[in-house]
Amino acid sequence: MKISHSKLTAPERKLISDWLQKRFSNKEIGRRLGRHPTTIANEIKKNSFGEGIYEPLHAQAKVEKRKQKAWVSKHPLKSPKVYAHVLGKLRDSWSPEQIAGRLKKDHPQDKSWHICHETIYQYIYSKNNKQKKLWEYLRRGQKKRKKKQGRKVQRSRIPDRISIHLRPKVIDQRKQIGHWEGDSIVGKRRTNGLHTEYERVSSLTRFERLKRISADETKEAMDKIFDPLPKKLKRSTTLDNGSEMAKHNQVDITVFFADPYSSWQRGGSENANLWIRYYFPKGTDFNQVSDEDLRAVEWELNNRPRKRLNYATPQEVFNNYLNKGRDRS
Repeated sequence: MKISHSKLTAPERKLISDWLQKRFSNKEIGRRLGRHPTTIANEIKKNSFGEGIYEPLHAQAKVEKRKQKAWVSKHPLKSPKVYAHVLGKLRDSWSPEQIAGRLKKDHPQDKSWHICHETIYQYIYSKNNKQKKLWEYLRRGQKKRKKKQGRKVQRSRIPDRISIHLRPKVIDQRKQIGHWEGDSIVGKRRTNGLHTEYERVSSLTRFERLKRISADETKEAMDKIFDPLPKKLKRSTTLDNGSEMAKHNQVDITVFFADPYSSWQRGGSENANLWIRYYFPKGTDFNQVSDEDLRAVEWELNNRPRKRLNYATPQEVFNNYLNKGRDRS
């Protein structure tokens, strides 16, 4: 006989009462209901009154009262302290995975702080929380969860272009610091923008303003990013095929180029640009954005924990190499 593991119902409690009056054993009652004898024993023990008197209406009332009490006492997102922490980090633009992962990293022994990122997502997208519009704090700001999509690069002719297929295989392994991925973010009417660089090991993101989308401006932006770094932290960068990359051979770093229409070959850069677009959506006039705002966004992106870094921040990992001189070979 197949044993049911669902909750006992009111009609079943009525039958239990009738059979107890006929002095049926817990085993026999369980056999008739398709329940384990222990389930019957626990039901009688928990929901009887007086001197072991089992009455079905009283038993059902006790069950309903416990259920209501549990519902009222249950706090959203596990507890008030976790709830407040999660909302605060969402407002700081942390993702649910970053929040959940960092809590486990900061409180490894205290499970009262541990929460699954999926629980946070479910709370954000719960029908009961629509009026809170918590999805607006997420990177994409979507009312419904959707699959990630890439962005295509444009084909162009670039002098002295070195293909990604000639890039050393060690770069693919993401174990050696100092290998970057570069791209351009275009602003209003393609008249200005940002040059971005993403470091593949630490996930550090750097960007500089482009007053115009041009080769001269891009070279100057790359110089600002790479010139202050020691050699071991600027081994190579892999760029897209925009014409603004034409002066790549004048920058103090080895440059490789991804295949046209293959943005997945620079997945880290594409992902970093999506984060930046969260702050500066398409159509932004970057000439109207202050240097202070640019640096504030860059700081915020680099000081969020990342799952792939075991929930350390990109800045923490990058500083570890920069300050201690450690390297991965």
